[in-house]
Amino acid sequence: MAKILFVLTGADHWTLADGTLHPTGFWAEEAVAPYEAFRAAGHEVVVATPGGVVPTVDRGSLAAEVNGGQEAADRIAAALDAMPELRRPVRLEDVDLGDHAAVFYPGGHGPMEDLAVDAVSGRLLVDALRSGKPLGVVCHGPAALLAAVTEDGSNAFAGYRVAAFTNAEELQAGLGDKAKWLLQDRLTEAGVEVRVGEPWAPHVVVDRNLITGQNPASSAPLAAELLKHLG
Repeated sequence: MAKILFVLTGADHWTLADGTLHPTGFWAEEAVAPYEAFRAAGHEVVVATPGGVVPTVDRGSLAAEVNGGQEAADRIAAALDAMPELRRPVRLEDVDLGDHAAVFYPGGHGPMEDLAVDAVSGRLLVDALRSGKPLGVVCHGPAALLAAVTEDGSNAFAGYRVAAFTNAEELQAGLGDKAKWLLQDRLTEAGVEVRVGEPWAPHVVVDRNLITGQNPASSAPLAAELLKHLG
């Protein structure tokens, strides 16, 4: 059994361009699907958040229309309730990367608010990338990569190929024209090579020990890929 570190947003809102606070948090499926895959494979999951705050689920991610119907939405909600780690996260500031065999960042719009500028998370990502341990990041989770600045001021992920929530998806979801910035644009500006797949379809990109997924539908395939890298 290995320990897999889940780094979740501590934010419960995303500040839009006009100053509106859009309620958000982490996206349910992006936590549930990998959690279930890792636990089924016999691994332990440790949840960490900035300051050790209990993470907030984006209520929109529990809606029937984004889960393929009410029955599936109810299953996701029940699965979240069955994850005790979410109720007792550790402080991200206290995490020792050496205690964990892999690192995983779910998405939701929350990371756009906090992890994108969180220096502690940024240092963890730099160290995880350099360690060679499997590092999985999905959907809006790659916003956290923006804080992974190296000693020379460059982004540690510059030159890496990644999948991330795309401009097209943000626009189709209705928030693209209200955002202060778009994830695909910011990653590209940081020198990260965003590989764009079809909107809302599973799309996973593997570059060395970095495994990234474009959207919620990519979370289960990403988890399967990460497990392969764990060996």
